[in-house]
Amino acid sequence: MRNFLGSLHRQLPVALFGAGLALAMLSGNAYAAGGGGSDDAATTPTCPKGKVYEKKSKKCVDKSSSAVPDQDRTEYAYTLAKAGRYQEALDMLDTLKDPNTKEALNYRGYATRKLGRTDEGISWYKKSVALDPKYAKVREYLGEAYVIKGQIDLAKEQLLTIKSICGTTCEEYRDLHEAIAEPSKI
Repeated sequence: MRNFLGSLHRQLPVALFGAGLALAMLSGNAYAAGGGGSDDAATTPTCPKGKVYEKKSKKCVDKSSSAVPDQDRTEYAYTLAKAGRYQEALDMLDTLKDPNTKEALNYRGYATRKLGRTDEGISWYKKSVALDPKYAKVREYLGEAYVIKGQIDLAKEQLLTIKSICGTTCEEYRDLHEAIAEPSKI
């Protein structure tokens, strides 16, 4: 019994350290999967219809409020689109003072494509690309639209462009690579 307790006493700190290390690694991966940076769609709360999330006050306010800057409106439109509220996302984008930013055009393309209007979505994506050819997220979504249309060669061109922008480890590359390999996951 004494041997067993002695062994347990020596191994317990190692086991606890290992468990703590594993937990820390798992929580780090969960944070990384959440998007972080400018892709806050996973962490921005959704509001009732007719409202917009205003980051400064951290509240849902009327979408006609002039206190909400275009950047918040644009990011909220993306949050709505990621939540499957595509028409509301388009309606939010319609409230922008400057609807011609790379992000607004990309998110308009995304919501439009998700509503089944793929060709229209592609036209919005191309406008976003014209503003910033090195914007990887629009390249990913444009590639996904090409996959939907069965134009795999054009999707692969977008994948190569993404590779030149951020390599093969960025989320945009991985997601488009997966969409090309398994179109049913789009």
